[in-house]
Amino acid sequence: MTDEYVHDPEAFEDAPRSEYDEAAARGEDRSFDWRGWALVGVIVFAFLIAPGLILAIPYAGGTLSAFGLTWRDTFLVLPLLPALALGLTAVWAAARA
Repeated sequence: MTDEYVHDPEAFEDAPRSEYDEAAARGEDRSFDWRGWALVGVIVFAFLIAPGLILAIPYAGGTLSAFGLTWRDTFLVLPLLPALALGLTAVWAAARA
């Protein structure tokens, strides 16, 4: 017979717990606060407003040239900014202390 690992939970009772495990053991729950609403706002912007702006690009030729953007620059940057904002906001909202 070979030596096989058998998990013994009682051997780990004195092991240090993480802050989340301690909060869960006390029955505390992370609430949906203003950071969650900020994330919802960025999601709305990224999935509703930014695509609408992309659809409006053909009608904004004069405005784009005033900013010094070409058509190609606009089609590359306009989807990139909401995606970057969404990723940064999601990490910020999830990594709260």
